[in-house]
Amino acid sequence: MPRVVAHLDLDAFFAAVEVLEDPSLEGRPVVVGGDPDGRGVVSTASYAARRFGIHSAMPAAEARRRCPGAIFLPPDMDRYRHHSRAVWDVVRGIVPVIEQVGIDEGYLDLYRQVWTAGGAHRFLARLQATVRRETGLDASFGCGSCKTVAKIASDADKPRGLVVVPAGKEAPFLASRPLRALPGIGPVTGERLSQAGLVTIGDLAALDDALLLAVLPTDHGRELRDRARGLDPREVNARSSPAVSIGHERTFPHDVDDPSVLAEHADRLAALVTDRLRRDGRGAGTVTVKLRYPDFTIRSRAASTDLATDDEAEIIRLAGLALRRALADRPPPVRLLGVSVTRLVPSAQLRLPTR
Repeated sequence: MPRVVAHLDLDAFFAAVEVLEDPSLEGRPVVVGGDPDGRGVVSTASYAARRFGIHSAMPAAEARRRCPGAIFLPPDMDRYRHHSRAVWDVVRGIVPVIEQVGIDEGYLDLYRQVWTAGGAHRFLARLQATVRRETGLDASFGCGSCKTVAKIASDADKPRGLVVVPAGKEAPFLASRPLRALPGIGPVTGERLSQAGLVTIGDLAALDDALLLAVLPTDHGRELRDRARGLDPREVNARSSPAVSIGHERTFPHDVDDPSVLAEHADRLAALVTDRLRRDGRGAGTVTVKLRYPDFTIRSRAASTDLATDDEAEIIRLAGLALRRALADRPPPVRLLGVSVTRLVPSAQLRLPTR
């Protein structure tokens, strides 16, 4: 069976999280990064800000010069990690083999889940809609026969893009794209290729062995040329570190405004989380409840215990405590409720040694 690899890339992730947390920022030029009055640089810019030519790694002062009305916000990595975990929890519940390579991107192995380009498009369209519905965030997807094609495809039609490259069409898809779009080409290699008169990925793909050796006389050069031809044998590597959180969420068909009903759902979700903890052979020290409101604002509150536990009654108790704290911060109605656990340890560490 042919390999089918997808690449997920969250759109303007840091800025998107800021808009999700503060809906009044919707449609406005938001720049996440350093101080424009100092030597800060842009980390992420919303698509409204990008219309002014603002991009990542640009000096923040230059970004403000281009758009004096831009809203500058400092990065909040804890907040971004929280939303990233929510996205990947959704994806892991649908795709069994994934390789997360950053806070906002990763590869999905769709082998045995889809067999045709049309099937891949339908599958990813549903996944894209699910991520949006469950997290409030948009993702772009690319799909092809290898990682290189999938990653380039995910960037081909942002935001909310979905590009599937059918098997056998890799080289034509890549040929006209700029060399800088090819993963693995850094500033030094890019300059060397440019000096040799190479502009597009197709230019690199067309080099014979002698010309390639003259331009890039290393094994890396052959690897880059293979990728330019749509040949990339790298597998989706799911052998990553154990998950740092376990969670379950429920999006309600109608907004829920009764705290007692929310408490019942929290109990059930906490029980599901406990079951997964035990199957993974771990315990948790912190339970977090997440609420999403009708305006897509998110509130999260946590409750902790001194010693990690896999006891269902204790995790349910902590979830109830966290829920009450969240509702005290902002009352219902609520459109989504989630329960997750962190500070995970192996089951062998749940109890103090007897001596």
